[in-house]
Amino acid sequence: MAGPVCAAAVIIPNDFPLNTLDDSKKMSAAKRERLKDSICIDALAWGIGWASAAEIDELNIHNATLLAMKRAFEIVFNTSVGSRISKKIRVIVDGKFVPEIPVPSEALIKADTKVPAVMAASILAKTARDRLMEYYALFYPEYGYEKHKGYPTKIHKEALAKWGPSPIQRMSYSF
Repeated sequence: MAGPVCAAAVIIPNDFPLNTLDDSKKMSAAKRERLKDSICIDALAWGIGWASAAEIDELNIHNATLLAMKRAFEIVFNTSVGSRISKKIRVIVDGKFVPEIPVPSEALIKADTKVPAVMAASILAKTARDRLMEYYALFYPEYGYEKHKGYPTKIHKEALAKWGPSPIQRMSYSF
């Protein structure tokens, strides 16, 4: 209900320790943070893409998510590694749809539970967004963003009822 949508793209090397990866939603925040550091150090390339709350309101969450995915892809494939191997790879996206990108791509439901590079991307996206929402909590402490990260929890809804929408609220969402 608040904040941007975040997506990540990751190219992991063949020797990446796959047994450390899992669905980011099943991990503790501390484990995600540890793995984020490992992914950022050991990945061949990685990128994080965002679509703002205003873009979500304008495009809808589906199209804004695809835009964030495209932006993450562009960051990765504008690196020297990404540009060298872009003709040799296939992009796998978690979900039913793929962004408009210039390489072969495939949508796979629950890819974040099956495909190591997607698991890694999910960890980067989740930790980046959580950190941003914690930062927003410094400016808007009455909303409790550090606790609920902008999701539609009871605490968030109560804050909206008391204070009205914050500047990072997705206005197209009902609250």
